[in-house]
Amino acid sequence: MIMKYIQIKTIQSLALTCLVAIAMSVISGCETDETQTVATFTNLVLDENFDTEGAPNAELWSFDIGTGVDGWGNQELQYYTDRPENVQIQNGVLLITAREESFEGSDYTSARLITKDKFEQQYGRFEARIRLPFGQGIWPAFWMLGADIDENPWPGAGEIDIMEYRGQEPSILVGSIHGPGYNGGDAISKEFTLENDRFDTGFHIFGIEWGPDFINFYVDDVLYNQLTPEDVEEETDGEGVWVFNKPFFILMNLAVGGTFVGSPNEETQFPQTMIVDYVRVYEN
Repeated sequence: MIMKYIQIKTIQSLALTCLVAIAMSVISGCETDETQTVATFTNLVLDENFDTEGAPNAELWSFDIGTGVDGWGNQELQYYTDRPENVQIQNGVLLITAREESFEGSDYTSARLITKDKFEQQYGRFEARIRLPFGQGIWPAFWMLGADIDENPWPGAGEIDIMEYRGQEPSILVGSIHGPGYNGGDAISKEFTLENDRFDTGFHIFGIEWGPDFINFYVDDVLYNQLTPEDVEEETDGEGVWVFNKPFFILMNLAVGGTFVGSPNEETQFPQTMIVDYVRVYEN
């Protein structure tokens, strides 16, 4: 998620080549090739299935609360809470719900969950099965930040956006990385287009496979992009720094408004809900 982080204080993966993805006709603009690293991480180390009703597991999840600074650095409009109205587990899924309501000076509420100081890992496969909402100005994200964020402020800590999505574009998502020399609007990003389908009509698996010199981006086990230190050097004319050889933690949130999506309009319906079936992390 494009932001300056202000601290308020698998089943075996199926690695598919881009050639298979093209044959399946589910990807647009793929430039991956057979020379890229495709890793398989099979040792399941985190299996969060949201099978206990009520609040999320406090041993794994914490919350960011409030509006941050300048709407979490993005001019977002929501106030993040940990109330059951905004975040709860029901019938085996996690519900992150954005509501239009007056609360603590904001016109919207929602939730952001983080594993900071509770689960952090360097390298592996990180994935979540999610059904996304639909509507102008709705901004769900599944992403990661460097665990040294307190000592090494953004963008120095690094950011991996496994999935970001504009609610008004229900067939398109974005995967990105941010670091020194490539962040905010200058992040290194790539879109994935779901042909003849929408992300708000069913569940999809969003994931990365990450090693010392690569980050592979997947949708439903289709590899659609790989980023390497060489890509960072090329995209930034040698000014960027690869900051992804250290532990990261997980974040999931549903924002309202902001520079990435714009504000809701009269056609945006509330409440809006991001439904998470599971979060899984693997290592070698």
